Amino acid sequence: MRRPFARVWTGALALMAAAAALPLVSPIPASADSVVIGGGPVRASDSPWAVALSSRDRFGGTRSGQFCGGVVIGRTTVLTAAHCMGRDVLGVPLSDVEDLKVIAGRGDLRAADGAEIPVRRVWINPEYDSYTNSGDVAVLTLAEPLPKGSAIPVAGQGDPAYEAGTAAAVYGWGDTTGSGTYARTLHSARVQVLADAVCEKAYPGSVDGTYTAATMVCAGELDGRRDACQGDSGGPLVAHGRLIGLVSWGSGCGRAGSPGVYTRLSGVAGVMRGRG
Repeated sequence: MRRPFARVWTGALALMAAAAALPLVSPIPASADSVVIGGGPVRASDSPWAVALSSRDRFGGTRSGQFCGGVVIGRTTVLTAAHCMGRDVLGVPLSDVEDLKVIAGRGDLRAADGAEIPVRRVWINPEYDSYTNSGDVAVLTLAEPLPKGSAIPVAGQGDPAYEAGTAAAVYGWGDTTGSGTYARTLHSARVQVLADAVCEKAYPGSVDGTYTAATMVCAGELDGRRDACQGDSGGPLVAHGRLIGLVSWGSGCGRAGSPGVYTRLSGVAGVMRGRG
């Protein structure tokens, strides 16, 4: 299940899963794990821009400390969800997390391949609203550059990749069933961009959240089945080879009538350009 401000499993919240909408973040316990609903495993080498956020201090070493997803848009620049940097996810203020890293080139979180690069700076969108989840984006600056070819281009305003009916794919290490069936490898699920009206009808302003087309994009399947889930927050939604969204929120996982909601990159591009 998911809440408007993010997707997360944390002790007491897990007990409320049948009645509340929860965010898309891995659980606080060290054994936290999860993967995309209705998808399958993919090779990290085929999607080098899909990365994991890690803190072994907070989430243990079983899955390399993974707790959220991210996406590379520059050799030292990674986007993720703003709510991934919050206390509700981390359990402590961001300033207390001393081992925040980005894991790149590692599909299997149990392995030791790829690179673990420390995060040098975190910028959280000052316009992010944790109640509505509007503007759910953060920018991570890495201490070392990733290899050339690691980044994915971002779709701008008016890009046809945002059009309803466009085939897209979501990537992450999240829950594969929505009921705690966890995997440890990078997965992807095929979805389609849905009309804003679909999400406006699904999330008109209730406990599940409020859909705002200017800063959000709706994707999934009308009958459910394919979706992001707990553990996928901050991961990429890709269409036409371009990044159009970041996994943000929704109600349930793969549930008919409750599609996934993603941060619309064209809707937050201006504030990201102006970041200090």
